[in-house]
Amino acid sequence: MLTLSNAVRVLLVTTLFALVSGFTDCYKPVTGTGLPTYIKNVAVPTFQADPRGMRYRVQSRFTDAVTKEIIRRGNGLRVQGAREGADAVIEGTIRDFSFSGVLLDSQGRARVYEVTIVTAVTVRDLHNNKILYDNQNLTFRDSFEFSSDPRSFFNEEDPAVERMARAFSESIVSTIVNGMGVKDEKK
Repeated sequence: MLTLSNAVRVLLVTTLFALVSGFTDCYKPVTGTGLPTYIKNVAVPTFQADPRGMRYRVQSRFTDAVTKEIIRRGNGLRVQGAREGADAVIEGTIRDFSFSGVLLDSQGRARVYEVTIVTAVTVRDLHNNKILYDNQNLTFRDSFEFSSDPRSFFNEEDPAVERMARAFSESIVSTIVNGMGVKDEKK
């Protein structure tokens, strides 16, 4: 006859055995990238800006965010600023920067603004001169709110741009690391 402690012990061992033996193939860690195996060094030169995308430090914020994200999640990829000696290059352009009021207060003044940044990005294999990834219309939006009290004014545009740069870099690096959209046949 089983006692309560023996029954709990049997149930625990059975559950542990079922978990260990039944789910061994469910988790497969990502060990490589979606890039060709010979790509070890990635150049990330400073992003360019079209006239409509000119805004103070936006290009450098996006470039820095991509560089940091590759270092953090690039599975061993090394990052450099110059194209010389690199196996691949990530080229970006800030095509448009705009912000507009989207919510008015009771006096008709804009309280909530939306920032929109349109970018273009190309990942190029420098050994074979192939385009691995190309998207000329990546759009990122974020909003920020102005305080109704002028004494506590803080310009929220810069933090909004920082959030957008992080979202952009996470999107691009995820695409590269996971291999989604990375092509071999484009020239």
